[in-house]
Amino acid sequence: MQCQGDDRAEAAAAAVVDAALRVQKALGPGLLESVYEACLAHELAKRGISFRAQVTLPVRYDGVQLDAGFRVDLLVEDRVIVELKAVETLLPIHEAQLITYLKLSGLRLGLLLNFHVRLLREGMRRIAY
Repeated sequence: MQCQGDDRAEAAAAAVVDAALRVQKALGPGLLESVYEACLAHELAKRGISFRAQVTLPVRYDGVQLDAGFRVDLLVEDRVIVELKAVETLLPIHEAQLITYLKLSGLRLGLLLNFHVRLLREGMRRIAY
């Protein structure tokens, strides 16, 4: 049985996927990641979905919090990390990046969305950690 927090994360993830599908349908592949990020942020804002873009994610090491340059593309409803790509093929390193962000943040759900595909479902990965 899921707790209420998990239900909210699942609802946020579903909203992101729906918004991303709309962006992909309108724009298609071939643009820069930053374009897709701006359009997805606009689509989420239109829908009243809370998010933050380019969120700094510190690393805790040896009892010290360090800024190691990690930035989450989108943090939705403070529950779901969304990493955007516009690459020919998603590689294991892209999934590893998202898993690392989930570990560092303490969050459990992430979406990896590659917009450089004909159909977004071909470039979508859901990672629960």
